[in-house]
Amino acid sequence: MNLKEIKTKLFPIVKFISIPLITSGVGLELWNIQTVITNSQLPVFLNPALILAHVALSAHFLESIIAAYYAPSKDKIAFQYAVYTFFVGTVGLIELFDHDAQKD
Repeated sequence: MNLKEIKTKLFPIVKFISIPLITSGVGLELWNIQTVITNSQLPVFLNPALILAHVALSAHFLESIIAAYYAPSKDKIAFQYAVYTFFVGTVGLIELFDHDAQKD
């Protein structure tokens, strides 16, 4: 499989799966904050999911900062592309930087 085939077949699937997973991670983080405020605890079986959510949300946040920084140079709206990249992850960054290659 070359990169073009991967982009056309895999990227839509990754985007479709990534959005609900990141939204669930945000919800889990909010639930965790609520449990700290109310002095209660999350169920123990959710601890691995919470750790994974921490890592995923941190990575997506960094990717969205990178996207916001570079989006204006690619004729994109910084905030809009940062939010998009936060939800779809690395795929958004690849699309942002590949946009320049498609113009040539």
